[in-house]
Amino acid sequence: MGAEQRGGRTRTGRTPGHAMAYAACGVVLLAGCASMPDSGDLRNVESTPRQDTQVRVFAMPPRDDAPPAEIVQGFLEALTSDDPGYSTARQYLTDRAARTWEPERSTTVLADGPATETGPAGTREGGDGFSFVLTGTRVATVDAQQSYAPASGGYGQPVHLTRDKKTGQWRIDTLPTGVVMGKSDFQRNYVAVNKYYFASNTKTDASGQPMAVADPVYVRERVDPMTQMVRSVLTGPTSWLRPVVRSSFPTGAALPKGVGSLTPDDQNKITVPLNDKAAHIGQSKCEEMAAQLLFSLQSLTPTVDEVALRAGGTQLCSLNEERAATVAARGSQNSPGYLYFIDGQHRLVRMASGSGDTKADPVPGAFGDGAKALRSVAVAHDEHSAAGVALDGRSLYVASTLSGNSLGNPVLVSKGKTEADRLTTPSWDARGDLWVADRDPADPRLLLLEKGGGEPLKVLTPGLDGRINAVRVAADGVRIALVVDKGGKQSLLIGRIERGVGDGTRPAMSVQELRSATPELEKVTAMSWAGDSRLVVVGREAGGVEQVQYVQCDGSFPEAGTLPGLTEVRSIAASEDSSLPLFATSKDGLLWLPGGSGWRTLKETASVAFYPG
Repeated sequence: MGAEQRGGRTRTGRTPGHAMAYAACGVVLLAGCASMPDSGDLRNVESTPRQDTQVRVFAMPPRDDAPPAEIVQGFLEALTSDDPGYSTARQYLTDRAARTWEPERSTTVLADGPATETGPAGTREGGDGFSFVLTGTRVATVDAQQSYAPASGGYGQPVHLTRDKKTGQWRIDTLPTGVVMGKSDFQRNYVAVNKYYFASNTKTDASGQPMAVADPVYVRERVDPMTQMVRSVLTGPTSWLRPVVRSSFPTGAALPKGVGSLTPDDQNKITVPLNDKAAHIGQSKCEEMAAQLLFSLQSLTPTVDEVALRAGGTQLCSLNEERAATVAARGSQNSPGYLYFIDGQHRLVRMASGSGDTKADPVPGAFGDGAKALRSVAVAHDEHSAAGVALDGRSLYVASTLSGNSLGNPVLVSKGKTEADRLTTPSWDARGDLWVADRDPADPRLLLLEKGGGEPLKVLTPGLDGRINAVRVAADGVRIALVVDKGGKQSLLIGRIERGVGDGTRPAMSVQELRSATPELEKVTAMSWAGDSRLVVVGREAGGVEQVQYVQCDGSFPEAGTLPGLTEVRSIAASEDSSLPLFATSKDGLLWLPGGSGWRTLKETASVAFYPG
């Protein structure tokens, strides 16, 4: 093989120790599929472009008499390969270091590939020690639970090499914890997926089903990802989500020792064997377990249609997609009936979602008749009621969307002196409770109105630094998105909703462990949930222009992050059902984004657009 065309670039030759990629010919490295070139120039760690799923990257072992710099470079490149267990990377280490190194402990992501700087020579006699320092700028870390967290600041970790006394070869005996790689290699090696658990404090009103909650993690995309996903689900939720969810798997449930790779059969059914801890569970609990796995595996690939669980030599249960919808509720399963917006007469109107019909009609009831001019509205998930803020931002009303009853008195009134210091757009959760923030500088509060009425309950927000500009609760009812203003910077923060025991009649509510979902953005002007763990935001980086883009709730950016440009956006509307289109409002009115094209104007006058929630 003289050259290999891949990712728009031709690669020829290799440097000893360099990670090489070969296109799969039915199986990896079939005879005649590829040969290994043995000469070429040096390429840095970031030289590997993103692959499609048919390309695997394999590391090259160290060559005899390789100098220290080449050993370090080869090791770093081996970290970006698709070797299960990092078997080739371990060949660059001493025997002791290879035994004690734990690559699964963490992954440190740098803006560029790690640079190597020569450190002070070791103190061993005879010049048998050599030191380097790995440097770079931190972007993120992925911990042992596979949970992503944005990071910043410099990175500097020592690497020490020694000569093997028997072979005379240089090997690494001191190295950083876990794995380190550049951002582009991380994006090629890892894929964002959701594993699923059940809300421990939220059920849907209509069915009483457990509510599935997405727990985003990253897995190595081409190293048996299905088995990785199953093991991750069985291990339990990440630390951030754990206080508000539960798993249906019994404590200690795991894959049996020695289990091989888990793959679907030709009917797209995957059978998961479990140890004896799961051998005596009941049918309903088994189906909940199967639903957790089915939702999780479908996050990785939609081709999985059914999950069967086995333990103790027998099949415990089997669950397909249709049956899973009756076992557990999931936000992305609930497709809204309408898209709603406020028209030029400040009325609430709606269009049938997903039908292609652009005819808009006033909503039945007080919000559609124009008697009360509206600034913002939220429609409940069941689409039977709505909450609207009056045009001056002072008063919040709740009304039916099914009948023509009169509006009645406001359920909440702000004392803020200006419109900007009054009520935010409200948001409904899965329980039918209503959330809103009062931006009055004299008494800023996040409030909950149970079932949309009664005495507002103040929600505690420990750790909140700034004033809330926008509120949006996820369909699962246990996560909340807040746009928070501090010193002119508007950030999107995600918090965990905890329901404690209050005075015996009302719960004690709090939003815990707020974390940034947009660490790279300086100003977020609009946002909406757009999937089980994804949001669409309108914002800009420092010195940049306003963009519409997707973000993950853990602060990572999906690969297809930026959407067609749009200026002066006032609101953005996305459904957790990803099959429905995006809508937005701007100075040009109501716009929508059909698949694969730019924004198109539907209505020339509209101030706010939104789906239920």
